[in-house]
Amino acid sequence: MKKAIITLSFVFLGVIAVFAQNSQFPSQVWHKGNIYLNDGSTRSGLVKYDLDNNLVQLQNETIETFTASNVSNFEIFDEIFGGIRRFYSLPYAINGEYESPTFFEVLTEGNDLALLCREYVATDTRGMNYWGPMGMNPLWGPQNSFGYRLAFNYYFFKNGRLQRYSLKKKDLFALLPGYDDEIDLFMRKNRLEHDKRGDLLRITAYYNELKN
Repeated sequence: MKKAIITLSFVFLGVIAVFAQNSQFPSQVWHKGNIYLNDGSTRSGLVKYDLDNNLVQLQNETIETFTASNVSNFEIFDEIFGGIRRFYSLPYAINGEYESPTFFEVLTEGNDLALLCREYVATDTRGMNYWGPMGMNPLWGPQNSFGYRLAFNYYFFKNGRLQRYSLKKKDLFALLPGYDDEIDLFMRKNRLEHDKRGDLLRITAYYNELKN
């Protein structure tokens, strides 16, 4: 019996080790994609991005590194998210200092405004669940059971300006003015939250429809 318990312990540890190896966030893997440079040229191959440092890399026979200053936009096919994701370089002061070219992912856009985001890896304080190292909901983002999760800062691009969204409901209505009753009803009818990635995407897309 003791031998069996020891064997099962090693099997369990082996499973955990495999989970840990496969628990990668989208920014940690290479994706098929295209990079569109400011000089009008396009580079295609395997793409990896680093939003913390505003860098994007291209892998073919060698690895090339580009900064947000050199890139207009890039797109990847993300097998973790299961779709095409697009990132644009826009001037912004991330730390409240001077503006510099910064990568933002575009979630949805219309004639009036666009919803953008920047992802980051945050400490997961919701507890550990060893049986779901990359439990993935395409509307929420992957959750890593080993103490980290993918989180997002959200921004609205309107009238040529980027405004960071505080994740407070009253600020959402301030950023989407003129249709408070319609948006409130849409959120209640579809059980949408004001601070979730997929819900914000749907709310913003609905607002753009109302504006049209």
